[in-house]
Amino acid sequence: MEQNQPRIIKVKELLTNDNLKIPSYQRPYKWTTKNVNQLIDDVLIHKKKSEYRLGTLVVHNHDGVSDIVDGQQRTITLTLIAYAITHKQNKTKEEEKALKSFDPKLFNLSFANEISKSNIQNNYKQIERRIVDFDEKSIWFFLEKCTLVEVVLDNISEAFQFFDSQNSRGKDLEPHDLLKAFHLREMNNFSTEEERKNTVEKWESLDTAKLSKLFSQYLFRIRNWSSGHSARYFSKNEIDIFKGVSPDIEENYPFAAMLRIAHFYVEDYNRSFHRSIDKREMSFPFQIDETIINGKRFFEMIEHYQILIDNVKSKEMCEKYPILNIIKTYEGSFRTGDKYIRNLFYCGLIYYIDKFGNNDLPKAINKIFIWAYSLRLKLQAVGLDSVDNFALYQGHSQFQLFKRIKETIKPNDILNLQFEILRENKSSKTEKIVEQFKSLKYYE
Repeated sequence: MEQNQPRIIKVKELLTNDNLKIPSYQRPYKWTTKNVNQLIDDVLIHKKKSEYRLGTLVVHNHDGVSDIVDGQQRTITLTLIAYAITHKQNKTKEEEKALKSFDPKLFNLSFANEISKSNIQNNYKQIERRIVDFDEKSIWFFLEKCTLVEVVLDNISEAFQFFDSQNSRGKDLEPHDLLKAFHLREMNNFSTEEERKNTVEKWESLDTAKLSKLFSQYLFRIRNWSSGHSARYFSKNEIDIFKGVSPDIEENYPFAAMLRIAHFYVEDYNRSFHRSIDKREMSFPFQIDETIINGKRFFEMIEHYQILIDNVKSKEMCEKYPILNIIKTYEGSFRTGDKYIRNLFYCGLIYYIDKFGNNDLPKAINKIFIWAYSLRLKLQAVGLDSVDNFALYQGHSQFQLFKRIKETIKPNDILNLQFEILRENKSSKTEKIVEQFKSLKYYE
């Protein structure tokens, strides 16, 4: 493959490249104000660092022109930010100095697509509102210290091949792939090369389908339902729920104090020379609904909850607690709606264990079973919308299990919940479920 070696370029260098073009085959500019705000926030948050990497730019070089193959959404947004900075009114002398010798060329880009035009107009208005946060130091950091990895290729087919390889062999990136990239980037300044290598190897060894299920069916739903938000589908638009504070935890906010204490205490404990003697290791005290610490802690968290879920669904647990076996084996258990109910049950149980451990676990399993499967018996057909609405049920506080677990500090507040006694079963193929309801005195 004929190509230049990847190189690091500054935003200033990108924006002053008069050969850079957006080819007609590119899709419209579709970044939203949310994407724009996130980019601006990232720049401002990291402005004290020696460098901040924004991503990759793949370029096809031909006939004296450099076509952007990958990275156009970010490039257009960076251009809009730079344009707003240079046209900022009442700039100070220091700000003018920071812009000295900056001669942008990309301001001459033109767009025919109406979607691109509309999004550019909307995003620029938001950027104008945000640009007041840029002082001379922020401007200098944005132009001189924000960087991209530029890959220049001479063959168009090879350029697309490279782009496809960067995007899971031509398939759209999964949300967890984007989270992996984000948290690996957060590790750059706070970990060794060996730690990053081990992290990547461990992540890549995980089954992709299983990883996707962990996020979409468990962590995303529990975090959202416990906060009172819908959690039907996990997409790239929701990945911010798995982003938190940087590993150095510089945020001088009261909420970050406990995170800082726990994070650095665990780090210090595990790195102490005493660990070479007693061979002990302390795990970080994760909680599903807590603020996430970016980087290494994120990857540890994912491993922690995958182990927890595997344990809950294990053969040993099914043998110890018969209900866990019944929900997987009754006649209608493998219908789509019944799978939704089973997932609702698992989410409730995992959230309980996450907060209270195995304390009164047999009672908790029975109680959460009654809560979740009452929906199965009440409905002839169960859809994902039914389960989502039930998890967020506003009519009676007793049905808001996730909210109750989040707010309580005692297991008994969950174990003593009283649910209605059912007298009718509208669902077929659920005789074994009804038998369990009868044995627990919740069916007449």
